[in-house]
Amino acid sequence: MPYSPKTILITGCSAHGIGAALAIKLAEQVPESITSLANVYPLPLDVTDLTTISDVVCAVTECGYGLDILINNAEIGYIMPLLDADLDQAKQVYKANVWGLLRLVQACSDLLITSKGRIINMSSVGTVVNTSWIDVYSSSKAAVTQLSETLRLELAPWGVTVVCLMASTITTAFHANEPEVVLLPTSRYAAIRLTISDWATGRAGPKGCSADEFAASIVDDVLGSTGGLVWKGPNSAAVQFVSRWFPTWLLVRLSPFSWSTDRIMSSLGLKNVRKSCQQGFLQSTSISIGIARDCGKGLLIRDV
Repeated sequence: MPYSPKTILITGCSAHGIGAALAIKLAEQVPESITSLANVYPLPLDVTDLTTISDVVCAVTECGYGLDILINNAEIGYIMPLLDADLDQAKQVYKANVWGLLRLVQACSDLLITSKGRIINMSSVGTVVNTSWIDVYSSSKAAVTQLSETLRLELAPWGVTVVCLMASTITTAFHANEPEVVLLPTSRYAAIRLTISDWATGRAGPKGCSADEFAASIVDDVLGSTGGLVWKGPNSAAVQFVSRWFPTWLLVRLSPFSWSTDRIMSSLGLKNVRKSCQQGFLQSTSISIGIARDCGKGLLIRDV
């Protein structure tokens, strides 16, 4: 089969993250031995800034190679119990993770329709695993999942396919910019502030695969031709199966996050948390502590 080079735009390409690792893996698909990433071009991009979005689209257009694949990987996180969440910070999460993604899709739509290209959106298994402290982030990813599935239908008449990657835990530098959790003394979670801070900075919680391993596992999905939800990462297939075929309480019981929540709530003097969750009396909570960012840089890859 003749080789057909592709041009790919990836957002959220900070060092040691998924975007940067994926750029390297995709650049290596060029069927010649390469000694450097000569076909990778860093571009300044903030998905919350219409000016930089416009500049990036102009740069891609002026290259003259079109755009075959848009990978929306830029995101910011927010770890905080919902009762303590700062709604202004929560809005920033949605501004980057949801509206920034949609703005970029809109801006690149003509290029993608011309090439009958692909859109790859990064979501999370956290959209179906109810997890304490991270629901501002998880709910933004639930919105990404819904947008992706609807875009898949709306863009199909023009030959554009849309993939939504349901990623599980990936070990990256995503939490590097998270500050220590600051809670008011009156917070119901003040006694476990350090525990929540450990989750915010990545010191606690389940460990995942490396960014390089995850990037290698999704190359075929990125360069393929089909669309829809794709579950990737450690235990993602199990989460997909259980969330689809079993009651919610079983997913709560099997979740490693749930076990940690039991221990946390026990330290607060609350008992039988899992039983309460199963009965629907206690919902996941989250605490406001800061924003981790991976949305300040984009990469354009040619001839993949």
